[in-house]
Amino acid sequence: MTRNSTPQGSARIIDLPQISDPRGDLTFVEGGNHVPFDIARVYYLYNVPVDSERGGHAHRDLEQVIFALSGSFRISLDDGTNKTEFWLRDPRKGLYVNRMIWREMDAFSQGAVCMVLASHPYDESDYYRDYNEFQAALRGEAK
Repeated sequence: MTRNSTPQGSARIIDLPQISDPRGDLTFVEGGNHVPFDIARVYYLYNVPVDSERGGHAHRDLEQVIFALSGSFRISLDDGTNKTEFWLRDPRKGLYVNRMIWREMDAFSQGAVCMVLASHPYDESDYYRDYNEFQAALRGEAK
């Protein structure tokens, strides 16, 4: 479910293949094929208290695809002009988030597992953790 809109390519749902048989379902993801970048890092969040918030930042260069492997959560995106909200709950559907998009995650269900595929290894200098600094960067005001 989305509300409002984001510029083309900034955020979109990516559907992954599903192979089903009586033993269960299998979904796979290939960097550069199913996601628009080579995967440099994978991490996941779990045991997140249901009243917790995660995110609260943007990335200068990093691209991500975010999945709810189990349970559900809400992710709110802000590109400085438009705000969009997605509920992730299907492990076959990932949310692609381009660079320079502020993201906040909340409303985690009990037992939710969030997996993130990232285009780069961790680099603290890639983060905007202050919303005002993020907005200044969008306006071209270097700090």
